[in-house]
Amino acid sequence: MKPLDKEKAVARIAALRDLINDYRYNYHVLDVSVMSEGAADSLKHELTLLEQQFPDLITADSPTQRIAGAISPAFRSVAHSRRMLSLNDVFNEEELRSWELRIQKLVTSKLDYFVDIKMDGLASALIYENGLLVRAITRGDGLMGEEVTANVRTIDSVPLRLRGADKGIVEVRGEIVMYKDDFSALNAERAAAGLPLFANPRNLAAGTIRQLDPSLVAARPLRFHAYDITQSPVLIKTHMQAYAYLRELGFKANIQATTKPGIEDVMVFAEEWEEKRHELPFNTDGLVVKVNDRNIYQELGVVGKAPRAAVAYKYPAEEATTIVRDIVISIGRTGAATPVAVMDPVVVAGSTVQHASLHNADEIERKDIRKGDTVIIYKAGDIIPQVQKVLVELRLPGAPRFSMESELKRQYPDLEFVRPAGEAVYRIKGATSKLLLKQALIHYASKGALDIDTLGEKNVAALVDAGLVGDLADLYTLNKEQVLGLERFAELSADNLIHAITDSKHPALARFIYGLGIRHVGTQTAIDLANKFKKLDSVGTASLEDLREVEGVGEIVAESVLLWFDEESNQALLAKFRKNGVWPEDVKSVGGKLAGKRFVITGSLESLSRDQAADKIRSLGGTFQSSTGKDTDYLVTGANVGASKLEKARKFGTTVIGEKDLLEMLK
Repeated sequence: MKPLDKEKAVARIAALRDLINDYRYNYHVLDVSVMSEGAADSLKHELTLLEQQFPDLITADSPTQRIAGAISPAFRSVAHSRRMLSLNDVFNEEELRSWELRIQKLVTSKLDYFVDIKMDGLASALIYENGLLVRAITRGDGLMGEEVTANVRTIDSVPLRLRGADKGIVEVRGEIVMYKDDFSALNAERAAAGLPLFANPRNLAAGTIRQLDPSLVAARPLRFHAYDITQSPVLIKTHMQAYAYLRELGFKANIQATTKPGIEDVMVFAEEWEEKRHELPFNTDGLVVKVNDRNIYQELGVVGKAPRAAVAYKYPAEEATTIVRDIVISIGRTGAATPVAVMDPVVVAGSTVQHASLHNADEIERKDIRKGDTVIIYKAGDIIPQVQKVLVELRLPGAPRFSMESELKRQYPDLEFVRPAGEAVYRIKGATSKLLLKQALIHYASKGALDIDTLGEKNVAALVDAGLVGDLADLYTLNKEQVLGLERFAELSADNLIHAITDSKHPALARFIYGLGIRHVGTQTAIDLANKFKKLDSVGTASLEDLREVEGVGEIVAESVLLWFDEESNQALLAKFRKNGVWPEDVKSVGGKLAGKRFVITGSLESLSRDQAADKIRSLGGTFQSSTGKDTDYLVTGANVGASKLEKARKFGTTVIGEKDLLEMLK
């Protein structure tokens, strides 16, 4: 998320609070999902970060300062004996370690951690007097809850009489859940009866407990999993001991719960269950991590609405929210123009997402996606990022609608596009996939790129027209027999072509980057990228911020590089290069005797070509420029140099040297 100034933060915080409060009212009171819990968590996390940045903007009614939920007027309100707290969320190892660091500053003794699967259900408190269930209360707003005893008594996993505790008051807290298989079976029955399907197990469990007819509740398979005991006749020293005692009393407590001596071990547990959680009978979106010692837990106290000694570690959401910073248009190999959203990086389904295809102009119009919008994104089939919807409540005033035709003219002023009748996609006028492939191959084989001798325009055309080459990587599957089958080739010329292609299998990184034909990436930008990231894989995984830090790379170039490497077809091309034994060499070092020095060559040199001189300068750490500027150190003059170029060098204070001086520097 880009940092905001205070004026913009005030407006953003207010809009986030309104939207989160609306979500919570629908979710916790009406049992209706207006968005996924993952998307809501994203909004809440953004609000938390903004309030941390501007703590003077925190208000008592902020969603970060209170427990989720409210009291339904259909039930009697009952005060909790002790406030039912929520947990603060952490989303990665770094945030988990920051939490540990904060509590370790307040505790002198060594800590161990209690870890359990976080259930997605309705939190409730059960009160027993002299062993008998006398009251069941929903979480409500944390201070007051709904008295739902008659309904909870119908749940088979709730003991009506405790085992071995027939004196005093016992209060047990836990989660009312519906198992996934039971939920699916109910929906199958409703589908067969032509009735609307239930949205999700959590909403159904909450809605069921709030039914006024206990017989309807009894007909639905709800379960209760205990996770804490706040009043008991025995002393309980740790959370792990609490689980053992809960089982003695007759409650079901998660068998996955365990203790870990440090955060490293907590993370091992978290990684183990990230995939295994799908095998659990109930839904979960993460873990609960607590300081295991209950005395220390209590001493650490409460901050706002949450205990200081516990957090909820959330797994990567299936959905999340982010901000569309730009909409750029990508041209595919068939000449099709596809709009792509460039977004603030966000983790969805376990991977960082920075862009999402918007498909076509009609799709953008239907969803009304605009620059600056906050959107909910998800991964279609767990692979391709998609924009689900725009949160128009967070839209900046006056944000203009996106115009595909205007953006095509702005982003590609040198091209003409048409939208064929009956199609949703704009395409380059007159372009075909073969024509574009030929152009890509010619560029790839050019002197500034891979410099593949004998692979000129006519030979490229012959290979493509014969169907021997379908993409750049196919060059490396050619054999002599295939080439000899073409009219243009004899024994010697076929040998020369195959050898030239083979010799290009491990080019310099900068040449390979340039040869890929990424829009806006010229020879110098390719060199800058290679020198910065050293490996092609590092370029491909760089964030937008990383790319912007490269000298000479601005917003437009950074977006272009990001989109090229994120495009699925380009990833397939790179995988094919690897399979065919083709990969650029890593940059070992950009240091050398010419490090930091910038050179321009004008006129013709006798002993080496301009490209050869440029390569030698770069190999010694220098920078080769196409024209003299204020930062140019040396203007190298060959034959037939114009007076205007020398005058420009004098104006900028550039040192003018000859070919002999350059050769001396290159030794």
